[in-house]
Amino acid sequence: MHTGWTDRTFRVMGTTARVLIDDGPPDATDRAQDALDAYETAWSRFRPDSELSLLNAAGGGRPVVVSAPTFALIARAVDAWRRTGGHFDPTGLGAIRAWGYDRDFVDVTPNAAPLASTDAVRGFVGCAGIELDPVVRAVTLAPGITLDLGGIGKGYAADLVADQIAASGARSVCVDLGGDLHVHGTGPYDGAWEIAFDDVTLAARLGRLRFTSGAVATSTRLRRRWRRGTVELHHLLDPATGAPADSGLATVTVVAGDAWWAEVLAKAAFVAGADAGRRLLESEGVEGVLVADDGTIVETAGMARFTTGADAVSSEADIRSS
Repeated sequence: MHTGWTDRTFRVMGTTARVLIDDGPPDATDRAQDALDAYETAWSRFRPDSELSLLNAAGGGRPVVVSAPTFALIARAVDAWRRTGGHFDPTGLGAIRAWGYDRDFVDVTPNAAPLASTDAVRGFVGCAGIELDPVVRAVTLAPGITLDLGGIGKGYAADLVADQIAASGARSVCVDLGGDLHVHGTGPYDGAWEIAFDDVTLAARLGRLRFTSGAVATSTRLRRRWRRGTVELHHLLDPATGAPADSGLATVTVVAGDAWWAEVLAKAAFVAGADAGRRLLESEGVEGVLVADDGTIVETAGMARFTTGADAVSSEADIRSS
């Protein structure tokens, strides 16, 4: 027996998750939530007993055998570092902690004491010192490397769970982890899925995102903000400096086949800036839109294929990118 539409919202991975399923097995939503909880348990940098934390603690050139999903996630992160020329770099855990994001964001002190020195916040060392052995699923981190897989982990979790629910026989599924979103099957808008832009300027110009399958991710400096002394901070760090990226951009949204890749490219384009970011997206064959601090909007050549246009009527049922 299959069900009609189910729609569940819950907290996981430090964000609000939403899972929509049409005509799936009766336990499909429960299975989706359980799977997302399991991925958080494995990949959280805030849990000392997570696979990621144990790997980071081992360090020092010692191989650590990890689960298949964790190995696949780290392999994707290393590949993303190479393909983006280092604009995406998962080795910045030390830097993000130094800036004060050292716990779940809801508990981050909004006005922390200023740093005595910024000399120690560089933190990013690149992925050249990471060795992967796919035969036994062993990961070896060179001394000084610690990983933060938060953003790419949310994207990959959305991909995995959407694929799993679709494989279980569901007619339609959408997994949204705070804006890292993956859809399969027939959407509720004449067979397609529509996702509202939070940015009012984007909504006025482009309407809504619209596509039939695939993924979308947004990186923005307008959320997850705090201060240290007089310095306003956000969580999108530039690997070249270890500091919050100051690229002239406020938001980047990317449409791609997989949410982990959309997440990577949104972050890399944000760090690179408007012109270099657009070139990066187009070189990888994905579409996106970049919003500058002054409100200027830069689109890739084919982005219009994935938007409804400014005259689209909005709906309370929209799946919002956040």
